[in-house]
Amino acid sequence: MSFITSADAIFMLTVQTLFNAPVRLENWSADRAWEAAAIEQAETRMSIDGKLNAGWVPNPVEMTLGLQPNSDSCIMFEGISTSQAGARTLYSLGGEITLPGLGRKYTLVTGYLVSASPLPSAGRLLEERQFTIRWERVYPVGI
Repeated sequence: MSFITSADAIFMLTVQTLFNAPVRLENWSADRAWEAAAIEQAETRMSIDGKLNAGWVPNPVEMTLGLQPNSDSCIMFEGISTSQAGARTLYSLGGEITLPGLGRKYTLVTGYLVSASPLPSAGRLLEERQFTIRWERVYPVGI
């Protein structure tokens, strides 16, 4: 039997040349911890005589992470963002998501932090912060 809880998910992030060891991301948003957008699997074009032509094209995987405003992981993303701005370069990211309930693991390859919430929005409480990483590839495997 598999379970669909996300409470036991483990998300490890590596940042080449910035941190010496993988960092476990923690203190996620309760409503949307992360979301990976659907990727286009085919490019299609209709000919003038009504024939559908198709081909495979590579596309990156866009992933948005939602973290509570008091998450230490926000401080790590602030560090990446600040370091990138100061060095005027990008840091290559790697990741691994383990979902024990499903018996699945996802390896995230060659990612870049493409957007970062600079500070939490304030309402009655401070609101979640969002960070977007664009991955070259995501590889699923069983555990």
